[in-house]
Amino acid sequence: MDKRNFAFDRVNFMLIGISMLIVIVGFILMSGGGSTEEKFDPEIFNTMHTTVAPIVCFIGFVSMIYGVMRKPKDD
Repeated sequence: MDKRNFAFDRVNFMLIGISMLIVIVGFILMSGGGSTEEKFDPEIFNTMHTTVAPIVCFIGFVSMIYGVMRKPKDD
């Protein structure tokens, strides 16, 4: 089978998979305990939920775009 007929190679799929895991980790970091009507939880506004997690998601999405746009090397 001729490998040049495929749009993606193994490296592309690995980059996309790793990027998906990074995005999932970012969303997990973004989730957290919420407030109820009886009790307000100020923990939802900590740095992990509001700054670090969106940056992790952004890095995951950018690396996923790179994984899709990367041209496989012709051997």
